Parts: sequence; C-alpha cells; structure tokens
Amino acid sequence: MVTPVSADWATDFEYLPPESEALISSAQGGLFALPSARTERSSLSARYGPKEDVPVELRGAGACSRQVNNSCLPGTFEAEQPLVCEVLTPGGNWSSYPPHKHDEARPGVEPELEEIHCFQVYGSPERPIDVLAEIRSGDTVPIPHGWHGPSIAAPGYDLYHLDVMAGPGQDRARLICDDPAHGWVRATWASQDVDDRPPFGEN
Repeated sequence: MVTPVSADWATDFEYLPPESEALISSAQGGLFALPSARTERSSLSARYGPKEDVPVELRGAGACSRQVNNSCLPGTFEAEQPLVCEVLTPGGNWSSYPPHKHDEARPGVEPELEEIHCFQVYGSPERPIDVLAEIRSGDTVPIPHGWHGPSIAAPGYDLYHLDVMAGPGQDRARLICDDPAHGWVRATWASQDVDDRPPFGEN
C-alpha cells in the first residue's frame, strides 16, 4: 500500500559524478551522509536536489506504516547507480517487513543490489537515547546479500534510517523479492488503515 503525501521533513542532497571534488560545510552543523557507488559510466553532471522536490509517500498499513522520502530513486532523480531514500518509522511500528532480498539478477523480479542502512533513533532533544542494543543511533549496517528486515522502532521512539542501494547491473531498478514464508503479511495491509502519525512535518 503506497500513498503519496506532502511533508516538510526531507533532506536536501547533492549528486556528484565520478572523480568529482566537493567541500561540505554548515554554519549550523548537523549530520551528513556520503553514500557512493561504483560505476563505469559518467554521463551525468553534478546536481542539487532540494528537499522541497523530494517525493514523499506513506508505505504499508497498521503497524507496518512508515514514511519514505524517495530522494534518489528511478523516476524521482536520475543517477548512474545509487538508489537512496529515507525511511521514518513511528515508534512501535515495523519497516522493511516482510523480510525481502535483492541479491540475484532476475529481470522484472529483483536486481542484484547491495544495501546499507544508517540509523538514527529519536528520543527527545533534552534526553537523546539509544534504545536498541543491536542497532544504535549512528550505526551503519551493510547488507551484502540475503533476506533482511525488519527494522522495528521501540514504542515511544521514532526511528530514521537512510537506505542506500547499488549494484553492478546496468538497469537501475528498485525491486524486491519477499521471503515466501512471510510475504503473505503484505496482503493484510489492504484491510488496515495507514497509521495517522506520519507524515512527519506535514504541511
């Protein structure tokens, strides 16, 4: 289940082609991610992606509701290899479920993609907190192959992760293959309402 929405909470980004140089600075500080991917092509120029142009959607339903900011995906921003989105999961909800994979080149089914998740767990400004032993704020998790998911936000704490994928194939596609043991869960979303907490920072 996918619902396009309008939201203020997204991130500006810059696309740099191979062999580029850039200087990153901010008077206010903040967090910066520098995802990259190998490519043998270099036909695109450096471009700025303002947060106002990032398509935002709600995915899933019920306890699997989450917000996805589609920064650099096919159909939203042209790039050579990387696929990048931000996922915001309300406290108590699950993302990346059912478990899925994308490690075999099967046209129309799944591409061969490696993936990295970079996590932030949000408590309150006064008392920031890490609430999971396995994954904490600032952790980066490589997912080179195999079934993976879910990401679970502890009740009361919203979870953010930057999702970066890239692979050796020439077709830049975001396709997944659900774990056959758990894929049935996706069909249950049609009878559930989308959680009313996202989108974050709604206009």
